[in-house]
Amino acid sequence: MKPLRIALVAGEISGDQLGAQLIRELRKRVGAASFVGIAGPGMIAEGCECWARAERLAVMGLFEVLRHLPGLLRLRSQLRQRLLAEPPDVFIGIDAPEFNLGLAQQLRSRGLRTVQYVSPQVWAWRGGRVRTIARAEDLVLCLYPFEQQFYEQAGVRAEFVGHPLADQIPLEPDQQAARRQLALEDRPTIAVLPGSRSGEVARLGDDFAGAVGWLAARRPQLQFVAPMANRDVRADFEATLRLKAPQVAVRIIDGQAQLALAAADVVLVASGTATLEATLSKRPMVVAYRLGRLTGWLLRHFGLMKAPFFSQPNLLAGRAVVPELFQEQVTAESLGSALLAQLDNREGRQALERLFTDIHLRLRRNASARAAEAILNLLPPHATAGQP
Repeated sequence: MKPLRIALVAGEISGDQLGAQLIRELRKRVGAASFVGIAGPGMIAEGCECWARAERLAVMGLFEVLRHLPGLLRLRSQLRQRLLAEPPDVFIGIDAPEFNLGLAQQLRSRGLRTVQYVSPQVWAWRGGRVRTIARAEDLVLCLYPFEQQFYEQAGVRAEFVGHPLADQIPLEPDQQAARRQLALEDRPTIAVLPGSRSGEVARLGDDFAGAVGWLAARRPQLQFVAPMANRDVRADFEATLRLKAPQVAVRIIDGQAQLALAAADVVLVASGTATLEATLSKRPMVVAYRLGRLTGWLLRHFGLMKAPFFSQPNLLAGRAVVPELFQEQVTAESLGSALLAQLDNREGRQALERLFTDIHLRLRRNASARAAEAILNLLPPHATAGQP
């Protein structure tokens, strides 16, 4: 029997992490499968043949993507031609919906099976995309339970698999052990996560660094730890700290975000996957989201944003449990004030910990294994016959 050939396209660090775990689980079930596509270091380490790097898809915003659009369209065209010339048994798009949905639709129209792993936030904004998803995907793998319900109502095949981060992160993070491992003192600690993209740091870095300075001036006993997603982000944020908080010692570390979250009492975080990591780490947080000015204006004035919240903890709780600051609301003082309010509210922090533990348990479902099983169940029996 010919080994399975599986194509994947992952965007950014979080997509690469999901892809690496998925490849590992698929290999357990089908043995000598081959994996090809757009990958990051984690997927490459698991044996995925990299045709382009996942970082090329790390673009956000409606208008911010325009200057990258010609290159992205060329890349998608090249990828489509290559996949049609050597068809895989299944194509899996991991996040990056703006890139993956159009590609999946073209591939599916030519008879290829397609899967979207990580639902686009159609329940939050641009809900009309569900029709595109119905045309593009044989299966959507959902990380959150409410997403499956949304798709079922729209007639799209979907399966809730849980979130891999909920499987990885301990139910009870050890704060003292994390502080020892990061060589931090045992005193009030704020973790600062300004984003995984240079564009995010460009939009949020000044105010995040300003908040560090504002807080240090009022609470000299505070210490700060800032995990950086990559070298470019680190260089950008370090330069901003030198300008905005030159007198404050900030412990900058490469990666190790989950360790930094475990060590922290409160978290200042850019909207995105890191807000879920903070939730699963049971840490109070203040979430900031800032897009380009025109994109933000369109979202606000044309009703493109349907969900009442943009941060993962509030979406999962169904109510406002942590502060969210959007666009012009994001200032050094507003961030600093909100962080102090979280830090000083011991009773509120205990209530959050109980709520976040409940969310953690709901999402802890052995997600990567469930995703692998759902993908293989999509294939005809002969495709996996004789596999281990």
